[in-house]
Amino acid sequence: MNDLCTDIGYKSINHYGEELCGDHVDIVEQDENSTVIVLADGLGSGVKASILSTLTSKIISTMLAEGLKLEDCVRTIAATLPICSVRGVAYSTFTIIHIKDNETAELMQFDNPLIMLFRDGKSFDYPKTELNIDGKIVIRSTIKLKENDVFVAMSDGCPHAGIGTAFNFGWKTDDIRDFMESISDVGYTAKTLSTILVDECNKLYGSRPGDDATACVVRVRKREPMNILFGPPQNRNDCDRMMSLFFSKEGKHIICGGTTSSIAAKYLGKQIKVSLNFEKSDVPPIAEIDGVDLVTEGVITMSKVLEYARDYLAGNENYEQWNFKRDGASLICRLLFEEATDINFFVGRAMNPAHQNPDLPINFSIKMNIVEELSACLKKMGKKIKVSYF
Repeated sequence: MNDLCTDIGYKSINHYGEELCGDHVDIVEQDENSTVIVLADGLGSGVKASILSTLTSKIISTMLAEGLKLEDCVRTIAATLPICSVRGVAYSTFTIIHIKDNETAELMQFDNPLIMLFRDGKSFDYPKTELNIDGKIVIRSTIKLKENDVFVAMSDGCPHAGIGTAFNFGWKTDDIRDFMESISDVGYTAKTLSTILVDECNKLYGSRPGDDATACVVRVRKREPMNILFGPPQNRNDCDRMMSLFFSKEGKHIICGGTTSSIAAKYLGKQIKVSLNFEKSDVPPIAEIDGVDLVTEGVITMSKVLEYARDYLAGNENYEQWNFKRDGASLICRLLFEEATDINFFVGRAMNPAHQNPDLPINFSIKMNIVEELSACLKKMGKKIKVSYF
């Protein structure tokens, strides 16, 4: 087994005036190293299209993840969904990316814009084979994965962007390819890449999309472990054991909290240096300890990280803030969201006397809730999470 993994992210915008999106992305994990991603584009827009795309993506992803053949999936969709009285067809268009053992990608595409593959920062023309399934032409491809491969799938709302306004015939596929090629190897996460593409489509639509537009990006990368220490242990005698386990782990090390950083500095025999690079922010300043990649304040900083994590999984509206700021929360976000694939939390259960003031909005349960919710958010981002309490 190789040490590759996949970073998956997507974003959608709704047809102007519609509450629901007619596109739907579904991601199902077969096992730790195999995943089925389906992007479905329902016919029309609004409620009807949303139902069609949701059912299509759910049926295909679930059946493929259980090992059934594509032909069976397509026939099941045709038999399950109602026939459109106007168009005479029973289901939405779809794009499938089936990652197998983090070694190969099987692509299956029906009537959506073709998936773009970027390899080594350049557009890569992968092989394609046509399959006829009950009169429907499905394009199939099998690709051996390489580190830094970037797959970009989209609904037809992306190449339709700007029709009659910015462009006569929309944003041409070749232009989208050039646009994505220029940023494919910069190091952005899959979520950020999909956000950049969809935000550009929204601009071309003049913020009044004439169609639902969705981009789904899969980025192949090596596993990157990350370790984060948050709070001192409940039993003072466990300090050395906690620090020994924390610093023995492979990967970068992040320490959150004043008391925690003091314990770590003493364990390492190093001094704590307060950073002179003050950022205009509502987040407390960071510090430095030789041998530690990042040292920050505790609960306030982590609360901000959680706020950014919630937004990242929703509209990802704040990505420009944490992508460019230098405060502790933004630095943690870049490490956890962009770099890390496997994250180890070392969480101390000690009560902080400063948090027992009833006039302060911080208490022990809030700290534990931050860890639990942030772990859940990171899992939804596709990270492997392990939490150890002391």
